[in-house]
Amino acid sequence: MKNFNYLMRFSLMMLVAFTLTSCSDDDDNTGTVPEGPKNIVELALETPELTALVLALQAADGDLVNVLQGDGPFTVLAPTNAAFTAFLNANGFDGLGDVPTDVLEQVLLNHVIMSDVKANDLISLGAGYATGSATNSENDNISIYFNAPSADNVRFNDGALVSEADIDASNGTIHIIDKVLGLPDVVDHAINNPSAFSSLVAALGAADGNLVSALQGEGPFTVLAPDNAAFTEFLDGTPLGSVDTAVLSQILLNHVLSASIKAEDLVALEAGYNKTLATGAGDNPMSIYFNTTEGVKFNGISTVTQADVVGTNGVIHAVDKVIGIPTVVTFAAADPNFTTLVAALTDLTPATDFVEILSRTEAGSPADGINPDFTVFAPTNDAFAKLDAVPGETVLTQVLLHHVKSEANITSGMLNNPGETMADMLNGSITITLPGINGSIANITDGSGNSSTGIIAVDVQAGNGVIHVVDTVLIPQL
Repeated sequence: MKNFNYLMRFSLMMLVAFTLTSCSDDDDNTGTVPEGPKNIVELALETPELTALVLALQAADGDLVNVLQGDGPFTVLAPTNAAFTAFLNANGFDGLGDVPTDVLEQVLLNHVIMSDVKANDLISLGAGYATGSATNSENDNISIYFNAPSADNVRFNDGALVSEADIDASNGTIHIIDKVLGLPDVVDHAINNPSAFSSLVAALGAADGNLVSALQGEGPFTVLAPDNAAFTEFLDGTPLGSVDTAVLSQILLNHVLSASIKAEDLVALEAGYNKTLATGAGDNPMSIYFNTTEGVKFNGISTVTQADVVGTNGVIHAVDKVIGIPTVVTFAAADPNFTTLVAALTDLTPATDFVEILSRTEAGSPADGINPDFTVFAPTNDAFAKLDAVPGETVLTQVLLHHVKSEANITSGMLNNPGETMADMLNGSITITLPGINGSIANITDGSGNSSTGIIAVDVQAGNGVIHVVDTVLIPQL
């Protein structure tokens, strides 16, 4: 730390010299020029406990001294000299000069909010997230968590306490804090907000797969983070320690996408499917459905309550429900493109419990002998609309069985391409031909001999099977 202390003393000597010169210049003037309000850097220069901050601003990339003398407005969370000393010691640096200048720039920018935020603004909100000026590899601004229950207890990232608030500058506000804010990854954000995510943190630690370390990796990740109330509802009184750790791992991985996806990206797409890090039937990546017509909702059950909490390696969206492992029924029920199919499987065929059948996850089912995994060719609403009329229950039941193959999770990669693949369904058989024609991925010849059915989407992977979307209802040989 010798180098660091020397630099601090040198900076103070230069400040003294500058002050003496300024006073001497004033003596030569016949009048007194009134001082204007000082900017953030000028205030930091004259505050002895912020000497280390000034040195850091000078040393870092990004010309931060000039930036923070700009118009702003800025809110600067200003760590004390003691905070910088603790930061250097904790990270194994002998002095400020040992910190890579590009890293130092991002650490300092993580203390800058691009608006003028007073302590009362934070207290009135209670807790939440502000957008900092540091950026991650996706060039997204990293979030800063604040918790401000009272004027004497305003904290950032659950660690840095404001020791002096609301130092007014011409271009913003300084709040002096007692810790340097490290750059948070998605796990740090969860840890930093225990009032929302303590249950998630406990679950990540309990599950198989060393998930805490995994989510501290390079990423990028999108984490759909169930809040504490969501976990309470999900567990329903069962202690976390009683949950099978392998199952828990898959449930948690079903909340993680291997890309950084912000809410605006989902809204632009409106609805669709993505893949999570969980594995479905056949060890294939699990699908997840999103829809943004009424908020941002996943698998039809879990709504985003806090979007775009950005970390160094991705983004968190807080959600209000734990997203269980989906079945093929889950996706049919969640996706409004299948409302007619859902009606056909339920209200229009009451004598057959298709929902129970297609929700099965283990073999050895009842006497009907229909066991997972399932491959389902799912007709859209438009597909049903092509029919002159939806058939009565007896025929409709046979039609629906013609869309399901049991005891097989047949993905698109398993089909002969180019070529034909025959599949025995629960009623009759079909032939799939690749490549497709007329814009289809593949075409199907059904039991009635119709060969114009197109597969328009593939590999919607559930825990107990896979869905392929078709544009025409398949008709068996009746």
